[in-house]
Amino acid sequence: MNLFFAFLAGLLFGVGLIIAGMANPAKVLSFLDIGGQWDPSLALVMVSAVVIATFGFVWVKKRQTSLLGQPLHLPTSTRIDKRLIGGSVLFGIGWGLAGICPGPALVLVGAGTFKGILFMAAMLAGMAIFSLIESYRQR
Repeated sequence: MNLFFAFLAGLLFGVGLIIAGMANPAKVLSFLDIGGQWDPSLALVMVSAVVIATFGFVWVKKRQTSLLGQPLHLPTSTRIDKRLIGGSVLFGIGWGLAGICPGPALVLVGAGTFKGILFMAAMLAGMAIFSLIESYRQR
């Protein structure tokens, strides 16, 4: 049953990305191009997502378990440190260069686009490099 709802949530997310245009790198890049021909339409998508998520988090914080009875594991850290800032900067640079972030990358891989597959491969390589660095740092 959990797999079904995970699939349903992923399907809803993917369809929403496609309908909103978030899986179209050209549309994302035109949203990020505030000095050129800026397309503000994705701002509405982001604001809508933040508002809906806010209501969701307020509701979830009052619960101990999910609707399926599983324990909830919400983030507790509120610390802003160098790693968070550095990761945010790297994420932003990658998003700005490619017009793709991880969610839409999965949609593009599913659609079989070369750019999505290349982005996903680079993202996985970056995650592997980070994992190697972290394991080295912990020794």
